[in-house]
Amino acid sequence: MLTQNPLNQERKKKLRWFVTLSTLPLLGVLTAFGLVSQSDLGVSSAKIDITKVILSQLHEVTPASSFWRSERVQRGDTVDALLNRLEISDAVASKYLRSVPDARTFRQLSVGKEIQAEISAKGNLISLHYHGTEGEQILVAKHNNSFKIKTLPAKLEKRLFVRTGEIKTNLYTAADAINMPETIANQLHELFSGDIDFHHDLRVGDKFTAIYEMNYYNGSLLNTGKVLSAEFINQGQVYSAIYFQKDSEHGDYYTPEGKSIQKAFLRSPIEYSRVSSGYSKSRFHPILKKWRSHKGVDFAARTGTKVRATADGTVSFVGKDRGYGNVIRIKHQGRYTTLYGHLSRFAKGLRRGQRIAQGDLIGYVGKTGLASGPHLHYEFKINGQHRNPMRVELPDAKPIDDSDKVAFQAVSDEHITRLNLLRNTNLALLDY
Repeated sequence: MLTQNPLNQERKKKLRWFVTLSTLPLLGVLTAFGLVSQSDLGVSSAKIDITKVILSQLHEVTPASSFWRSERVQRGDTVDALLNRLEISDAVASKYLRSVPDARTFRQLSVGKEIQAEISAKGNLISLHYHGTEGEQILVAKHNNSFKIKTLPAKLEKRLFVRTGEIKTNLYTAADAINMPETIANQLHELFSGDIDFHHDLRVGDKFTAIYEMNYYNGSLLNTGKVLSAEFINQGQVYSAIYFQKDSEHGDYYTPEGKSIQKAFLRSPIEYSRVSSGYSKSRFHPILKKWRSHKGVDFAARTGTKVRATADGTVSFVGKDRGYGNVIRIKHQGRYTTLYGHLSRFAKGLRRGQRIAQGDLIGYVGKTGLASGPHLHYEFKINGQHRNPMRVELPDAKPIDDSDKVAFQAVSDEHITRLNLLRNTNLALLDY
């Protein structure tokens, strides 16, 4: 064995102590560490230079001139309550947001909507950012001693969804079971109500399928879009509807053959109400206490429920009429007449001779005249003869234009292929 130089042994001993002491701060992070030789470290055993390093003096941090905060609208919030949570103390901003008509979108924000605010170091509002009901970006920015609002178009992402359901009780229960939004169920009701009486015609086992859009903003659901195509199988009869966008402003629903889904008349003047008393040649009147014909249909609804015109036409009468109470009569296409009775009030400005479009608001449900409770009495006449509004064959609206048939057929074929495929599968939920 070779003897070691005592001087070298002493140097190695000192070096080990140096490495050991310098590594101690790492013991809180490493579970184990080892010593390495001088040669591995690249350190000469003859000389170790230690250079004194002087750290530069830290500069004083300047406070930010502004900062950002975000909050979500809570139930019962007022403008000032929301500003307080954002830690904004700005009387000018408060007054502007509470009173200026352009700031109405801010005051009408729904619960859960997010608001981002840029705030000065003194708590004054510099700008607000939020999204409107249709996803538009709204900016409220300080301008001199007041504020200005700027609206930018929404940047939306459209996603396609498919839902297939089966009737066990009614359309809305079936829609809930497959997580279909109520607004989409409403559209299905509207699309097929001209052919299907949803109060009386539905049967257990009826099926429906809808392909529809959902609008997203920054990955979050913004709102429900429209149905692009749908199919309803009622008592074995298949009804289909295809949405066709003719241009940037005009779109409508058609059968696969190009026949308009929209009828010249809506089946019901009230959305999603139940029939409390049907058309009958002999009905016991609840107030007169005697048997008499009931030449219309009664729709049960709360007082104040909106009533809409079932077709384009001209108001021929608006006012009070004996047992009808507050009543509206509308003439359509020369040979059709509709009547809306027991109204609590009329739409503002409604007058005789006024042109009315299908779906226009004309009045509100009430119980004026001979009515035992709030409901709408609705009558339908053809050439002066009463017909059952729920059973009469309704005239169709205008079919697809000849100039659009080729483009429509391509859209129709694509959607019908999808619907046929879905009909023959067991899929209930599908998202594109």
